[in-house]
Amino acid sequence: MASHNQEKQAAQGEQGQAGKEGSGSLRGFASMDPQRQREIASQGGKAAHESGHAHEFTSEEAREAGSKGGKAAHEKGTAHEFTPEEAREAGRKGGKAAHAKGTAHEFTPEEAREAGRKGGEAQASLLRGEETGGLPPGGVRH
Repeated sequence: MASHNQEKQAAQGEQGQAGKEGSGSLRGFASMDPQRQREIASQGGKAAHESGHAHEFTSEEAREAGSKGGKAAHEKGTAHEFTPEEAREAGRKGGKAAHAKGTAHEFTPEEAREAGRKGGEAQASLLRGEETGGLPPGGVRH
């Protein structure tokens, strides 16, 4: 008579063979519902940060990862499309953060004049209902 462990190993072997034969059955983490996977991954990330073992991204690494994610989302058609107001708010937040960190671009008087002139021209064109040179209504590219 086979022991309990031998029976268990035999059953696992059969399951493993079935998986190799293309049944496509998922086991463990892969078989969980995506929401549960996110919860477990989140717990792991929090634990890693608390213990000091989490990877800390440099600004360059974070920028690159965000860029890759954005490109992938646009290719898949799942990227968020910003409204003009959302784009303005994001720009304001980014500008404030950059100034607080001391990394904001400091415009020369000439650059500021040119930017103001272009903004004024674009606004006037929009008010007159003219073509905006490829920009959507509201003057903000999504």
